[in-house]
This record gives sequence, C-alpha cells and structure tokens, in this order.
Amino acid sequence: MSLEILAIMMLASFFVLLLAGIPVALTLAISGFTFGLLGFGPLLFNLLPHRLFGVVTNTTMVAIPLFVFMGMMLERSRLAEDLMDVIGHLAGSLRGGLGIGIVLVGILMGATTGIVGATVVTLGLLTLPGMLRRGYNKGLACGVICASGTLGQIIPPSLILILLADIMNESVGTLFAAAMLPGMMLAGIYCIYILLVGALNPSAVPAIPAEERALMSRGQLAAKLIKVVLPPVGLVGAVLGSIIGGVAAPSEAASMGALGSILITAVTGRLSFQVLRETCQATFKITAMMMFILMAAQVFALSFRGLQGERLVHDFFAFLPGGINADIWFLMLIIFILGFFIEWIEISYIAVPLFLPVFAAANVDMVWLATLICVNLQTSFLTPPFGWALFFLRGVAPPEVTTGDIYRGILPFVGMQIMALTVVFMFPGIATWLPKAIGW
Repeated sequence: MSLEILAIMMLASFFVLLLAGIPVALTLAISGFTFGLLGFGPLLFNLLPHRLFGVVTNTTMVAIPLFVFMGMMLERSRLAEDLMDVIGHLAGSLRGGLGIGIVLVGILMGATTGIVGATVVTLGLLTLPGMLRRGYNKGLACGVICASGTLGQIIPPSLILILLADIMNESVGTLFAAAMLPGMMLAGIYCIYILLVGALNPSAVPAIPAEERALMSRGQLAAKLIKVVLPPVGLVGAVLGSIIGGVAAPSEAASMGALGSILITAVTGRLSFQVLRETCQATFKITAMMMFILMAAQVFALSFRGLQGERLVHDFFAFLPGGINADIWFLMLIIFILGFFIEWIEISYIAVPLFLPVFAAANVDMVWLATLICVNLQTSFLTPPFGWALFFLRGVAPPEVTTGDIYRGILPFVGMQIMALTVVFMFPGIATWLPKAIGW
C-alpha cells in the first residue's frame, strides 16, 4: 500500500474516531501512531522525543498558563457584573444600547480574560434575564451574548494568536498588533447591526426605562466608571503595550498581567484563598488539556509528514483553479467546516500545518494569513452542533429560552463574521498596517 493512501486513511480514521466520541488528544495519538507504524515501523518515531522536548521547552508557551490565570482571576473578580451596571446606565435612551453595552463588555472581558466559557456564562447570567425582562428579542439577545463572548479569541491577548505565532513562526507581538484592528472592526460591525435593528424594529431592542437610569446620579456613575473601567483597561494596556512595543517578551508581560489581576481582585475586595485555589485549579486543567493536545498533535504531524502527506496536499492545491487566492479560500472553507465539529486548538494544529508549506512557497504574507485564520476560527464557537458558546449559554439560559432561539440568534452574527473575513481578505492592510506602523 502506498504512503499517500495511508496518509488519506489516517485523516479518515481521525474523523471517524472523533465522531465516535474519543477525546481529541487520544484520537490524534492513536491515528498517528497506528498509520506511522504501518508505513515505517518504529523508526519514524525516533524524532518524536525531540519534537516533544521542543514543545515543552518553547518559551512562548509559558505565556499560555499565565494569560489563562489572568483571565480566570479577573473573571472571579466579577468584573463583568460591575461593567454591565455602569454601561447599562451610560446607554441612556438609545435603542439597542444594552446590546451595544454587552459588545463593549465583551471587548474588555476578551482583552482581560480571553476565556470564552467564562465570558459567555457570566454575560448570560448577568444580562440575559434583564434583556428578556426589558422586551429584547430572545434570539437577538442570545446572539449578542454568544458573539460578544467570543471576541476574546481575536482581540489580544488571544490564546489562538499565541499558538498561531508558534505554528507559523511569527512574533507574538506582530500577530497581536495585526489582530487589533480586525477585532475592533468585528465588534463595530456587531454594534452597527444592533443599531440598525433598533432603527428598523424598535420593539426588538428597547431602551432602558428612564426610572431605572435615574437610580444612579451622574457623580456616582462617574466614580464607578473610574473604579470599574480604569483598572482592567490599564492592565490590558500595560500587557499589550509591552508586548507590541517590544519592551517585554510575551511570557514576561503575561506574568505581570497575572500579578495585576491578583491586585485588581484584591482592590475589589474579592480576593480570598478559595478564589486563588479555584483560579489555580482552573488554570492547571486548561493548560494541561492544551499541552496534551499539542503533544498528541506532534505524533499526528510527524506521521502525516512521513507518509508524504504534505506532498499530497501540495498536489491537490495544484489542481485548484484560481491561483493562490483560491487556495486561501479553500483553507478558509476547510477551517469553517471543521469548526462545526472540532475546537480551535485541533484546527490550528491539524489544518494549518498541513497547508502552510503551500502558502510559504507562494510567499503569502503570514501575518495576514494568520489574521484571516483567527477571524475564521471565531465562527467555530458559534456554529452548531458543537459551538461551545452555544453550549455555555444553553447551560445558564432561563427556561423560556429554547435551543432554537439560541441557534436562530447566532446566524446573523456568523454571517457578520464571514463578512469581516471577506473584508480583511480584500483589504490586507487592515491586518498589516499596525505591525508595519510600529516597526514589526
């Protein structure tokens, strides 16, 4: 049996095992070891210890647990609860103002926590009952919460960007700078959509009642705004500024961010031994899961490369009409479809490395390509049947909100993410301008 046939069978077995419910890391390892041994015997895996050592000693990866710790600690400081209280009053009589406030909270929580589950659950618990009580359309309310909760996957510091920097051999600071404008653009598209709904269908996004807004004076609002917004914004600015400006390495900036999150939680009076213990436990679990998948992906990648899988992919792309642009859109389509079934970590370490040599040979701007991939991966959190943001919201939604309401509500936001992807593709400067402007 030829090596190419074994490579195709390995890919097919991976998806079969995945659909059978076997954990992703075990699926990667089983399919990789099985077909690698069939093709070459144990000789192929002599390189595996070296590759695993490279993963665990990669200094870029040190930033992952530190950013996760920062996010989990800030989530337990109940940052979103205070922010929603302030922004709800700032929205005033604007139709859809509360929805726009949720998007703004999603931006800030995304930049501080970056944990989709924590953001969606927090926003769902805090805002969904209130939005329904004020007459918001159920589907729209669910869509706003799910979409806003995923903004942390493109707005730095994003774990996706850290992993893509490692995979594509780019600087973390460069990708952080590249994703900044597309992330803000996507949030802006969400806000424009909510305002349009408010203009065309006011009953779907009513304004906050005047008597509710009158409960807090302007002086109280200003004081709470300074107390609630400035600390996390200052922390994010310091962390991202030091990375993008080249002052500190990602791991160094992440360590300062972790320390800053402890200080902010302490200032709010919510730091305790239990909070610290729960934060550490959650950080250990998330980091261990990610590292296990990364190590298993090395087995899969080594076998696929040994079985001439890269040449198979290159030959397949050669048959596609339309040149390199068609190749890029084919990759985007593959990532979009995979997002229905598997998580962004697996997509990043399976699909991207398979196709990367083709784009490297064509001299495609890797910073621009990484930004396209990151925007595309946003959809994997919203697309059924395995969109994790949908699962998280379903778990905390009131009984009157059905799964159908959630699915219908996210459809326009998936369309907006595809629109943002198209805009970044057509205008690469949106991704490349800021890195070039600051000299990366």
